[in-house]
Amino acid sequence: MGSYKHIEERFSRYIIGNYVSATEIGVGRNFTVAEALRRGGVTVKTTDVFVQQPPGGIPFFRDDVCAPDLACYRGTALIYAVRPGIEMVPCIIALARSVNADCIIYHLGNEIYERGGRIIDCGVVLHQYHTRI
Repeated sequence: MGSYKHIEERFSRYIIGNYVSATEIGVGRNFTVAEALRRGGVTVKTTDVFVQQPPGGIPFFRDDVCAPDLACYRGTALIYAVRPGIEMVPCIIALARSVNADCIIYHLGNEIYERGGRIIDCGVVLHQYHTRI
């Protein structure tokens, strides 16, 4: 896997193997994980503060993770993000706690938030900051 897309591929495989539903925060224009999840049978939704054009079959809603519409996230088993800005991380964790979802983040480079949460090594290093009850 010579390209950086191996990150999304490994993250996707982990989610597919462990979750039935997931919501990606801050998707931007990179729908790689969401597309893989949809193909893998995971019910997936995507969000961003800016309007994006998702590929067919992937729900998208515009929302600010730091002032979220909680109704959009209820019922999801996992809130995840791929390389979010570090300033978004506390809001993502708070959202996951509010809707009782797991929270897993793949950070940019060697960034971590606070103590880094529980480390998941699935071929790339993921950080689980909240576990649903």
